[in-house]
Amino acid sequence: MNKKYIIAAAFLILGAVTQSCSNDFIEVSPTEAIPESALGEIYNNDAGANSLVTAIYAKFLDWNMSTFAWIGVTSIVSDDADKGSSASDSGSDKDILDALTFTASTPSFKELFASNYQGINRCNQALKYLPQLDKADPQLRERLAGEAKFLRAFMYFTLVRSFGGVPLVDHVPVTGVEADKLMTLTRKSKEEIYAFIEKDLKEAAAVLPSKTGGERATKGAAHALLAKVYLYQKKWQLAVDEANLVTGYSLTPIFQDIYKVSGENNAESIFEINGSGGTAGRAIQQYSQVQGARGTTGWGWGFATPTQGLYDAYSATDSRRDATIIHRDMTLYDGYYVGPNTENKFYNYKAYSSNYRDQASTDVNIRYLRYAEVLLIKAEAMNELGQTSAAIPFLNQVRNRANIGNTPASSQADVRLDIWKQRRLELAFEHDRWFDLVRTGQAQAAMAADGGKKFIVGKHELFPLPQDFIMEAGGLSAQNPGY
Repeated sequence: MNKKYIIAAAFLILGAVTQSCSNDFIEVSPTEAIPESALGEIYNNDAGANSLVTAIYAKFLDWNMSTFAWIGVTSIVSDDADKGSSASDSGSDKDILDALTFTASTPSFKELFASNYQGINRCNQALKYLPQLDKADPQLRERLAGEAKFLRAFMYFTLVRSFGGVPLVDHVPVTGVEADKLMTLTRKSKEEIYAFIEKDLKEAAAVLPSKTGGERATKGAAHALLAKVYLYQKKWQLAVDEANLVTGYSLTPIFQDIYKVSGENNAESIFEINGSGGTAGRAIQQYSQVQGARGTTGWGWGFATPTQGLYDAYSATDSRRDATIIHRDMTLYDGYYVGPNTENKFYNYKAYSSNYRDQASTDVNIRYLRYAEVLLIKAEAMNELGQTSAAIPFLNQVRNRANIGNTPASSQADVRLDIWKQRRLELAFEHDRWFDLVRTGQAQAAMAADGGKKFIVGKHELFPLPQDFIMEAGGLSAQNPGY
């Protein structure tokens, strides 16, 4: 038979160069698939156009994208979290991540790498086929293309922060096309990846709508992410310029309210991944369960437990401490009592679901971009530009919401340290801490303070590329130094 189909399910770079647009299906959600013929029939309309981009958002609900591996390589690896759980439960490799003894064969890195390329493939599929849906509203298609570019940039930002240079897959690869095979197996420099991210975000910002509540990519989300991308590259003035374009948002008066169901997609939210909960809902797979309290009065597996160092970094008056960290003998905001005999001393409060506490499918959202972070980005960039006195009021907005008053710092060096500290306390368990430690040069000291862990300068700034990919690349891509 000569039938051709289009695949969107899995651009698995790992050993899967043979998967391309000549195989089976376009996957529009984890459970739906569309044959190519439907593009010109059922799906050539507004709903069909939407489904191509909904498929990208759906990827963020997957276990390999947002749950065990992601928690491991962003929280457990850092000084904010220990492995947790039971001593006998390694969590596949979470003990190795915690100890900084990981290698190129550590499974979490394979999941991190593959899941983001699966998502990028869905973005590329959408960008390829949206222009062909001529019966769908042109303005809708333009907006959806902007969302796809924002999400592709988001995933490449995860990859470049994690691995440095990676393959730049900017279109759907076709089996048998040598240039496409090389594209999927050849690393580009981190500078090239950052340039691609910047281009995607600028193009997204030009067509996306203004603030809609955080549940889909918007103009504000594109500017906020671009400000963050510039911050990581130390492009200070550009970071300030983009942060200034993030308008129409405000801080939630009570910090803990951000993380309740009632606080989802609120005035502070710029971009978050949504879970609706329940067996019929669309949840981030086991995100709450993996991090839930373990043992007596518990409901979860108990991984990624806050460290004593993180707890102690908060002052007693800081409202963020008891909204971020569950501890033994604590009554939660919904009246649930966590007794004195849970297996671990601390747990992640931001992952807590009141409605679906003990279920795999919960209504917890992951808050990825908040207005508080934009204020801290602006403060950091302005301070680095020597505008310290002008930067302090933005820092103080975040501090005052936390009930800790204005910063006592006044010099550029002291303000810098306070900004870094407030990023830690404000954004704990929002998947930035490890990357912040690396970009600011604090990692070696922070790991040493966290139980004497050894951060090897010149090695641990990047994670190892998965060994499966290195073998598949056959010399086209070199491993990161030290692995």
